Amino acid sequence: MGRWRTAPPWTQRGAARVLSDADVPEALAVCRIDPVASVLAASRLSTAARTGLRRSGGQLWGFPEQGPLRAVCWAGANLVPVVPLTGTERAEAVRAFATLAMRFGRRCSSIVGEQEVTLSMWRRLAEHWSPAREVRADQPSLAISRDPDVTPDPQVRRSVLAELDIVLPACVRMFVEEVGYSPVEGGGAAYSERVRSLITTGRSFVRVEPVLGSPEVVFKAELGAVTPEVAQVQGVWVEPRFRGRRHAEAGMAAVVAQTRAQVAPVVSLYVNAYNAPALAAYRRVGFEQVGTFATVLF
Repeated sequence: MGRWRTAPPWTQRGAARVLSDADVPEALAVCRIDPVASVLAASRLSTAARTGLRRSGGQLWGFPEQGPLRAVCWAGANLVPVVPLTGTERAEAVRAFATLAMRFGRRCSSIVGEQEVTLSMWRRLAEHWSPAREVRADQPSLAISRDPDVTPDPQVRRSVLAELDIVLPACVRMFVEEVGYSPVEGGGAAYSERVRSLITTGRSFVRVEPVLGSPEVVFKAELGAVTPEVAQVQGVWVEPRFRGRRHAEAGMAAVVAQTRAQVAPVVSLYVNAYNAPALAAYRRVGFEQVGTFATVLF
């Protein structure tokens, strides 16, 4: 009878389905139910709406298998479930997405999203996928939709492509501190291109100062995911020699002010609960907790 003693789980009742370009507008409508929680997936879908799913670097899954969409999941470099449901329906959607993930195998570097959904999905996948390198189970999701409480740093600005040779090393150092390995090991062309893209699209913010006669990035942050409603900040970093001088607070205030004026009305981010200094800094800027994320890293 093969591997399955009954019908394969992706054919059973309560399944999810692989979506097409025609489904992207409806999937974006699901994301708009909670724009902050869904910004990672919605930003990918916004790109897919312009270029098509085939060129967007991922698949789009929908639940339920028939009828109007109630939940969606972006399956690309990251697996990002968006499940704005409760109770039994939420559990069914998570089970359905996990079943599709088992069917296609692990092709992502992380699972990330709302805490309950992400951890529930990982519990179902843990026996079938390779072990996780780290599970970050408690990541407060913060947002601000007003002027910051801290005076913005006037020296924080968008970086320019001519600064790639100083911005890229700062991004690599942040990544190593945050994740534990270098994103440019073995070449790192994809990561370099990602940083280049963030600069050229105006989503890279820096404060640059002369250090020993050469310009150096002392603060940086990027808009990692952007929709018309929300811009999510990622990659916040202060050069270690400049820490303790409130660069993070004033720098983030500048990012918030410029982003709200020019990109989206709400600025969000998520941070590990154990990172007390970062949480305190963001709260001084005016960020408030609006949810909780979790991330499973591979």
